[in-house]
Amino acid sequence: MKKKQMMVNVLLGTAMIASLAACSSGQPEQPKNSAAAGTSGTAAGGAKTKLAYWTVDRHDADYMKDVIKKFNETNKDNIEVEMTVLSDNFNQAIDIAFASNQAPDVFRTNDFPNFVKKGYLLPLNDLLTDDMKKRFGNLLVEEMNTMDGQIYSLPNTGQYWRLIYNVDLFQKAGIKEPPKTLKELVEDAKKITEAGKDIGAYGFAENFKNASSAFSRIVNPVATLSGTGEVDGYNYKTGQFDFSVYKPVVEALRQMKQDGSMLPGVESLDIDPLRAQFAAGKIGMYFNHSGEPAVYQSQFPTKVNWAAALPPTIDGNQQGTVSVIAGNYIGINKNTPKKDAAWKFMQYLYTLDFQKEYHEKGFGISIVPDVNAAAKKPTMPGIEGFLPSKFDGLYAPAPTGVTEAKVEGTKTGDTVLKYMLNGGDVDKVLSDLTARYNAALEKARAAGDTKMKANPGFDPGKLQGSLAK
Repeated sequence: MKKKQMMVNVLLGTAMIASLAACSSGQPEQPKNSAAAGTSGTAAGGAKTKLAYWTVDRHDADYMKDVIKKFNETNKDNIEVEMTVLSDNFNQAIDIAFASNQAPDVFRTNDFPNFVKKGYLLPLNDLLTDDMKKRFGNLLVEEMNTMDGQIYSLPNTGQYWRLIYNVDLFQKAGIKEPPKTLKELVEDAKKITEAGKDIGAYGFAENFKNASSAFSRIVNPVATLSGTGEVDGYNYKTGQFDFSVYKPVVEALRQMKQDGSMLPGVESLDIDPLRAQFAAGKIGMYFNHSGEPAVYQSQFPTKVNWAAALPPTIDGNQQGTVSVIAGNYIGINKNTPKKDAAWKFMQYLYTLDFQKEYHEKGFGISIVPDVNAAAKKPTMPGIEGFLPSKFDGLYAPAPTGVTEAKVEGTKTGDTVLKYMLNGGDVDKVLSDLTARYNAALEKARAAGDTKMKANPGFDPGKLQGSLAK
């Protein structure tokens, strides 16, 4: 009976998403043999051409409503865009919408490689103006913006990763500045926990309910700034996985857990509950990216005095850069009969004026040089510590996702979490991860799931100053 009810619930949920897809589309898809298919965005007889735009972003939803309202009122092509925010199950909703022929005309390329492989996205090569090719050409990254020579989405903002810390708790514990090494991170977490006993505060936390997400938020900024040249265990120079370099990070997490410096129950802590605890002054430090200031302005308003700093490194030496993963943004439905109108809306969201204002308001920090050169410093509280520095560098995404689909046994995050909670032989744990991930990578390459290969000339140190001086 329970299994039957569960299936009913799944079907109901699927139906609701499909219904939402149908309702949010500005107008029904024209049949593929319709005279309207593939024609100009302006509808015949002066009728509005309605576009459906789906996004996963909720942190900027109110601002984007105003942006789209302005576009609807000022564009000379009679285009009207309707935005739908789907912050949960976005990728599943996109799949269902395409399967039911009710897909949006324009949408966030949230699962870029898979969206391309499934035929959802329109190549933009022939649509790009010379100015756009010049602006974005050096920022295009394979499997993030392009695949097999086709451009599907242009970069906009990047995720600038930092250590986020409670200034009030630091002062309470007598700590004068953010930690520069992993050793200092462990020591500071312990000091904060001891000083914060009277208010139930702890030194460190991360969203270990999603262990892979939590570990990557910690290890990637620490390791890449340390100069390991790896993201999610993937070494860009050798083209292989090597988790052994993460040993100091894994041991630091284990030590904080043993010290009692972590918020109790971190193994079941999700990101929003973590933010709520941080906003309430109960967490001294955690790692996350440049989307957090907007979160604490709107979603979790706080009176806590907080800031962000470059992450600590393994030994105090900043030999690399914090990995800023190249950002795709939006794409066009390959099957939409309103391609011209969709492209005009997409161009609007890639103008210097829009991107500059978006950056200045702190909703996302640009990776586009002319935006960073022209924009004023964002005014959003807390954004200062996330601004591009010479220690931020643009990285291509590691082939972790396609690899993990073929990994036998426990994935990285859960393996590290198990060690953090229970201990064991850390060298054996990391060696086993390395072997299993490289075996899966070989399968992924053989299947054509990834074309990432060794880059012998890759030098993380040379990335310093590439995004900001």
